[in-house]
Amino acid sequence: MDYNTRAGIDLHIHSTASDGTFSPEHILAQAVDSHIAAIAITDHDTISGSKEAIRIGPPPEVKFLTGVEISVNPPASFPCSGSFHILGYAIDLEHPALNQMLEELQQARKNRNPRILQTLKELGMPLAMDDVMAETGKGQMGRPHIAQAMVARGYVASINEAFDTYLGKGKPAYVDKYRMECDQAIALICNAGGIPVLAHPGLVEPTTDLPFDHLIQILKSMGLKGIEVYYPEHTPESVAEYAAMADQYNLLMTGGTDFHGSLKPDLKMGYGKGDFFVPYALYDKLMDAASSPH
Repeated sequence: MDYNTRAGIDLHIHSTASDGTFSPEHILAQAVDSHIAAIAITDHDTISGSKEAIRIGPPPEVKFLTGVEISVNPPASFPCSGSFHILGYAIDLEHPALNQMLEELQQARKNRNPRILQTLKELGMPLAMDDVMAETGKGQMGRPHIAQAMVARGYVASINEAFDTYLGKGKPAYVDKYRMECDQAIALICNAGGIPVLAHPGLVEPTTDLPFDHLIQILKSMGLKGIEVYYPEHTPESVAEYAAMADQYNLLMTGGTDFHGSLKPDLKMGYGKGDFFVPYALYDKLMDAASSPH
């Protein structure tokens, strides 16, 4: 495989360790079948997926990067809504403080689920915890699994309907979750030897009149090392804008599909909706940065 010219990468993939429907083993096999040169499993608030992939052993055809995606609060000086996440790459999977904090985040997620189920019951859609656990496999339970159970019980026709009508932010059964402060998450990733990257900036929704690059300046002062420039929902114009910001602030560029398996059936690993491509050269630059003292 000609890694440097034609091969693409996907550095934003979710497994059954969080809210994806493909196991780490399946993801590795799919990457080979799809001729993807490098991947990262970036599960929500857990590194179990990365640990499992390392245990299995990535095939020689695919470069593998350890990863995580942490939900964070935006900086107080740059208020925003939307989806605010920090990706961490090339992290030490055995780092004690990282593992401890992620365990605390997992517990916070578990505490959230019964509150969602209680609200759904009050709305006339009772679900037992066992109903939802049947949808999770061995992964962490979350809203996508609750949505799957709602479909299975006939309360809604689709996962999208479950989120659009009940589980999405601002909807009747939405329960907010605990989030780390962004400076804390960035420091945690750096201390674990990793590269912190702002995930899907196009999904961040500022509620301030300050220019977006002000957020980038704030995050860089906290230790941010990169921006997820390539993302299926980014327009060509926004890709160019984020690439220019990465260049201006000397930040790495990354990209990925945010693959969740059958939960997002229109997105194919490595290729998005068919016209998505992240060049392999970005993986090389990321690895160079990871191997340098920082």
